[in-house]
Amino acid sequence: MTRLLLSIVLLTASLKTMEAQKPERIKAVSIQNRLKQSDTLYVVNFWATWCGPCVAELPEFNRLDSAWHGKPVKIVLVSLDFPEAWPVKLAEFIQKKKISPEVLWLDEKDANYFIPLISEKWNGSIPATLFSCGATHTQEFHEGKADFAFLNEKVKAFIKHP
Repeated sequence: MTRLLLSIVLLTASLKTMEAQKPERIKAVSIQNRLKQSDTLYVVNFWATWCGPCVAELPEFNRLDSAWHGKPVKIVLVSLDFPEAWPVKLAEFIQKKKISPEVLWLDEKDANYFIPLISEKWNGSIPATLFSCGATHTQEFHEGKADFAFLNEKVKAFIKHP
């Protein structure tokens, strides 16, 4: 009986750890609407599972998410993966890499439409990160890989001087 109970407990625990975040399918306009929330600084990273530099910086966003947990800072990772990766392959990747920030999948086909909608400064390369403060309607865009120190300093600057 004890072995059976122990087996059930272990199975339940392993099933809970196996639960993967299911990335929401989203349009570029919906991202813009989220950014208008006045009480939150959004750090939005655009990435893909097939992009080496993007995958390499994911732990930096996990760390940033932990550092600012409970503060008016929201880390969002927007996947630009191909449609065949959503939702199963992307969810498996999120679980494997233990990604903690919210992950969205951008369901857009026309880059000429969605790129300037996100930022006029974006040439379309990834990784890319948008810092957006709805309260002051200020945004800053960064193309290229970012580490925790860079991301954290940007967040501090926005929080201190929005």
